[in-house]
Amino acid sequence: MDRWYLCKKFFTFLEENNFDWVTKAKRNTTLFRKVIEPGTRRERFVPLTPIMLIREVFKDLTRKATSGLVSISVPGIYMKRPYTAVNRKGKQVTKHRYVPIAAVVAMRLKEDEQLNSADVDTEGEESPATYKGAYLLISNRHDAPKEALQTYVKRWRIEVFFRTAKQELAFEKCHSESQAHHHAHFELLFTAETLLAVALFELNKEKTSDDEGYTHGEMVRGLFHTRCQVRVNNHRGIQRISIDCDTQVQQFARLIELFWPEHYLMLLWATPKPDIYQLLSRTA
Repeated sequence: MDRWYLCKKFFTFLEENNFDWVTKAKRNTTLFRKVIEPGTRRERFVPLTPIMLIREVFKDLTRKATSGLVSISVPGIYMKRPYTAVNRKGKQVTKHRYVPIAAVVAMRLKEDEQLNSADVDTEGEESPATYKGAYLLISNRHDAPKEALQTYVKRWRIEVFFRTAKQELAFEKCHSESQAHHHAHFELLFTAETLLAVALFELNKEKTSDDEGYTHGEMVRGLFHTRCQVRVNNHRGIQRISIDCDTQVQQFARLIELFWPEHYLMLLWATPKPDIYQLLSRTA
């Protein structure tokens, strides 16, 4: 999830409902490190900021690789989390406990390489904690920091989908106030994007350079903005539906061949007798 959702109450809600979470730490995120006092052997939690944690491991991080995603997991990091308890007088009070978290310092995340100037946050408490291009990822899965990093990396695909859905698939053009209509609108968008992904793969899998192939926007204009004509006729007593498309759709012939069914069945309501269905076999 985005760092804007970073809220301790929300974390508690997720974990109570058996959900895991991973996000970037903000500048004002308060973390703690558990240390053992030498003399008394007592546990003590020392506060530290995300930027302090990144600086501690930054040199080791840059030595690991000169390109690509690199990361270092820092053990023994905690967050203070609120919980509700009942005191001696029977009243509910809010207390805090230290909860272990996964703390992963990562650099060269794909989302940071592809951000433009309009996406960069201004300096402030809500901006992510960063030091020389490195960020701190935190998660409740302190037992699986590598898996937490791999899960967060997948988040960028979701962001790319929403960007293309808003710009090219009319994501925000649903004007209905019905929740069911909104769900149907989103499901159609997911279906359209899946078809586009398959078509894009079919057209671009044999390209030899970046100049060849098609972009996502060209696919939308070519696949969804084509002109077609639907005709119904009879052939030897069998009713047929014919669809004539313009030449623009020729580039998607492979996609149509893969997914267009040769035969399909339709259930049509018989108007003279409402209690009778008429089963018709049609050929595409």
